[in-house]
Amino acid sequence: MKNILVLCTGNSCRSQMAHGYLNHFLNNRSYNIYSAGIETHGLNPGALAIMKEDGLNIDHHTSNHVDEYADVDFDYIITVCDHANENCPYIPSKNAKRLHHNFFDPSKVVGTDEEKHTAFLKAREEIKGYFKEFVEEYHLR
Repeated sequence: MKNILVLCTGNSCRSQMAHGYLNHFLNNRSYNIYSAGIETHGLNPGALAIMKEDGLNIDHHTSNHVDEYADVDFDYIITVCDHANENCPYIPSKNAKRLHHNFFDPSKVVGTDEEKHTAFLKAREEIKGYFKEFVEEYHLR
């Protein structure tokens, strides 16, 4: 089994959506998918709702701190925000391929419900596209 970690600041939104899409695209084929934060903020209701709109239920996910996975040897570590990338603690995985992409943060949008929905939709589509390409580029299927 290979291990993939998606790391964000609070493990509430972007990393949770990425975790959901990796599970979907890989269909759990010989991969353990983890998501964590350098902090924990709980699951963002907007992230849960926007994923459900795309047919993916991530309600069972939990917000985890990266230290919980100190003993896991990761094959891929993917940071999904600049803050996590710049403040990531040392993760002692021997041969992990480290990747970074700063995704738009919909949780920071202040406005009407429609504006917030549009922000979560934008982030979801960016994340979905990136992780679909990731699976294809690294031949993980």
